[in-house]
Amino acid sequence: MRIGDVSRRSGVSARMLRHYDRIGLVQPSERTGAGYRDYGEDDLRRLLQVEALRSLGLPLRQVGDALSDAGATPTDILDRVIAGTVETIAREQELLGRLRQLREQQPDAWTDVLQTVALLQRLGSADASERQRAALAHPAAPMASALTDAVLAEDDPNVAGALQWALARSADESTVTALRSALDSPDGTVRQRAITTLTKIASPARTDIDPLLLDALDHADPVVRGSAALALGPRGATEAADELIAMIVRGTDDVEAAESLGHIARSHPGDIEQRLDAALTTLADAEARLRLTQALGEIESDEATGILQRLTHDPDRRVQMTARYLTSVRGH
Repeated sequence: MRIGDVSRRSGVSARMLRHYDRIGLVQPSERTGAGYRDYGEDDLRRLLQVEALRSLGLPLRQVGDALSDAGATPTDILDRVIAGTVETIAREQELLGRLRQLREQQPDAWTDVLQTVALLQRLGSADASERQRAALAHPAAPMASALTDAVLAEDDPNVAGALQWALARSADESTVTALRSALDSPDGTVRQRAITTLTKIASPARTDIDPLLLDALDHADPVVRGSAALALGPRGATEAADELIAMIVRGTDDVEAAESLGHIARSHPGDIEQRLDAALTTLADAEARLRLTQALGEIESDEATGILQRLTHDPDRRVQMTARYLTSVRGH
């Protein structure tokens, strides 16, 4: 059958048949002496299979994959179609939610609407560099909700950093509320993104975030507690001290936790030294005691020096050597 005959019998345009031929999806089994396409019954049968799968919503690439998989059953193919449809619906529902949020903000100008819609499209790109460029495009305040949703879903660290930077410039009350809610997400990854974003957008001017970080010190998730404590340390918040010491004992971000404790000690002389001394006295774990000794090196006070001098006679040789080194450095 020539291409015109196949088009009439199948309802598929000759233009589309040529496209199928070019991409190798439906190719005529023979060519005439003059080079014309000559389709056989098997070719027509494959064409009808292609059209049936396309009518279910399967993209051409997946249609080709399905037909080339000799072991694929109709159920397997339907499962692929269902999965793709669910993904499409999820994307559309996400877009619908963001558009409704934009509507609730009652934008004053069309430029706000157009900029936000353009941002939504760019943030939905499969290209991480495109999403990063979108985040760095100096968004206006009406776009904060879109940025918040994006940062909670972003798995590329560079894009996430750009989104957090943008939120630090445009975050409003709804942003903080959304991030607070995300801390209770059943998904640990989302909780981690939420607390990381809160710590990144926190600033002396954002006094509404510090209470959230203080509340997060009691969170059931140790990642949330730890991130909050690390952010509160440089602010001199003594409430974070116990969690920071616990992180050092566990060996979780212990170097950063020790640095945060050093900030608190400068604001509250004597308090942190006493807590570290109490932990060293009660703990039997050698590795944890060594890390606590190293943490004392971040505190430049007479109390810390006195504890280190006592530790130069500690039963654990590594604690002894560390304490001697730290006291010798202080002597110079």
